[in-house]
Amino acid sequence: MVELLQSLASRLTTKLPSNLDSLGQLALNFWWSWTPEGVAIFRDIDVSAWEQCQHNPIQFLSMSEEKLAQLATQPAYLERLRSVAAKFDSYMQSSHSTWAKQTAPEITPQQPVAYFSVEFGLHQTLHIYAGGLGILAGDHLKSASDLGLPMVGVGLLYRQGYFQQQLDASGWQQETYPEQDLETLPLELVRDSSGEPLKIKVTMCDRSVTVQAWRVRVGRVNLYLLDTGLEDNQKRDRQITNRLYQANDNVRIAQEMVLGIGGVRLLQHLGLDPKIYHLNESNAAFTLLEVARQLVHRGEPFERVKTVVQQRCVFTTHTPVLAGHQTFSIDLMTEYFANYWQQLGLTKDQFLALGASEQQDTEEKFSMTALALRLSKAANGVSQLNGGVNRQMWSPLYPQEIEPAPIGAITNGVHAGTWTAPSISELYAQYLDKDWTKRMSDRHLWENVNNIPDAEIWQRHQQLKEDLIAHVRTWVKQTRQRRGEDPQAIEECDRLFDPNVLTIGLARRFSSYKRGDLIFREPQRALQILSNSAQPVQIIFAGKAHPADDKSKQIIQNLIEWTRRPELHQRIIFLEDYDILIAKKLVQGVDLWLNTPLRPQEASGTSGQKVCFNGGINCSILDGWWREAYQQGADSKGVNGWAIGEDCSLDDSEAQAQKDAESLYDLLTREIVPLFYDRTSPELPDRWIAMMKASIKTAIPRFNTDRMVMEYVHQMYLSTANNAAPI
Repeated sequence: MVELLQSLASRLTTKLPSNLDSLGQLALNFWWSWTPEGVAIFRDIDVSAWEQCQHNPIQFLSMSEEKLAQLATQPAYLERLRSVAAKFDSYMQSSHSTWAKQTAPEITPQQPVAYFSVEFGLHQTLHIYAGGLGILAGDHLKSASDLGLPMVGVGLLYRQGYFQQQLDASGWQQETYPEQDLETLPLELVRDSSGEPLKIKVTMCDRSVTVQAWRVRVGRVNLYLLDTGLEDNQKRDRQITNRLYQANDNVRIAQEMVLGIGGVRLLQHLGLDPKIYHLNESNAAFTLLEVARQLVHRGEPFERVKTVVQQRCVFTTHTPVLAGHQTFSIDLMTEYFANYWQQLGLTKDQFLALGASEQQDTEEKFSMTALALRLSKAANGVSQLNGGVNRQMWSPLYPQEIEPAPIGAITNGVHAGTWTAPSISELYAQYLDKDWTKRMSDRHLWENVNNIPDAEIWQRHQQLKEDLIAHVRTWVKQTRQRRGEDPQAIEECDRLFDPNVLTIGLARRFSSYKRGDLIFREPQRALQILSNSAQPVQIIFAGKAHPADDKSKQIIQNLIEWTRRPELHQRIIFLEDYDILIAKKLVQGVDLWLNTPLRPQEASGTSGQKVCFNGGINCSILDGWWREAYQQGADSKGVNGWAIGEDCSLDDSEAQAQKDAESLYDLLTREIVPLFYDRTSPELPDRWIAMMKASIKTAIPRFNTDRMVMEYVHQMYLSTANNAAPI
């Protein structure tokens, strides 16, 4: 395999003074984005320009030529750059001494874990993610890199991303799809041994689609993104990888064929023979068919091949509602795979039976989840509750089993380096361990959080909240200017929010089951809480609704109406176009994170985990990860946060919503708001800070992606790889 990033690297270095060459090398690997020194080495060149380009170092370096020329003569900056470059080089070259090298030596760069996902959330500048599934996938790759686990990611390059959200004057969500400027992104075409772009073919219906691939460096891990935007293809095929989560089933099935079938063929061309294939949700389930087809091609019967595929494949399922699982009509499967089942040595009926699902009570469908479960040895949900829900839901696939479906649970986590604010990370380094990120799962380490002086942790938190509010003011002003709102409303943005007021964050993909507007179920009670001048409360909302989901768009519109009420217009804000940058500001700066899904429909949820890494506190339904994290004291009150409602669910969703809303109002009025404003001195809310520390020390050692990836290695990768029968 040739050096893939050579041409992009050369373009960057021609623009840089020679003694700043290492800036170009850093810009080409997302390692910089989760390393405080890496972020600072770019940001400190020109803070204003850094913000203007949304923290994109490649675009930034092309904007700052005059500044760079000045920096090339500054010994202090050059020494800082040498230090960061040396740290990066040490990180990249120390793979022989990593946790994974010691624990799983049989997983190697030539036989890695191949991680397939329809979306990856690495950074706000690379628009190939929509929400939590993608953020999890990005964090998974980052922790695999930190642990030295040989892994390759396989995804799709969406040239128009998910969508850019804008709200019109009525508060209704509008979607735009700007093209990504590939020249300003850290990716390069994969090329063959002759230097030409590597192209693979995927047959769909009666035509052949040409696919090319791009590589993205994520620390020690390579992520390959497949792309059909080639002149070789028909117009409709060039558009297959244009957008993420399109509603058209013809586009969706084509995307998933490119991801699964094209992804396996790409890895084969790269000379990689994955020890394990890991599917992050069923969108990637066609991967299993292509792995099987290649083995059948060697002359083995399908039943023998099926066993081998199962031994090499693992599957993570998130969706706890049957209606949310991807299915395709039998007619569509027959059309797109017309010549494929013969290559597997199967009849049409045998092929379609791989995706048969006993749960389908309407027209017959091909279930991608059923396919993934049938052809994987191990499967897991993403929290203990989610695992149980999936075992029950998919038990009809296992009629001979005495126990429910063999689906385990590995609870999601978050990547510490990405989501912990540098100023908070400095506190952990000072009072816990300078290498605290390498000891995250050590519970004893986190007891030392009590040694952090209250005044110090509160000061850092307040600085982060002030930074969040400054960002909110700028962001809201820009959106109001774009909509042409009244000059007075634009001028008021400079006074939005108060850093001394209890600040709640609620941000997520807007979907009806997430109940983003639950706090307004009883308007008068909500008004009493939010308009209290003695103990005020302010809330920041953010999130997108799927373009085809009008019901969820209506929820957003209702929230916008609340922001315009005269008594609340300085207390409630909705931030448009939620992305990773906004998410970081929120989870690092809010006092309280609010999460109100209809239980048990939150698979795991990771935003609240990110809040804990920064000393924030959760108030959530006992669903997903919070059901495992929440701790209650002898007085039946929360030790590390608050639980809305009870650890059970009603069959009536409206009755459940009413009960949960009443619980939320009671918690806010009787516990949360009074605790925040209870000051033994004018400066410090001592009891609130004690809960902040409890949030940190109970959540971080359990809900980080290092622990999560380690569990995948022990429970899924090694147990599967060691039993795999070679062909």
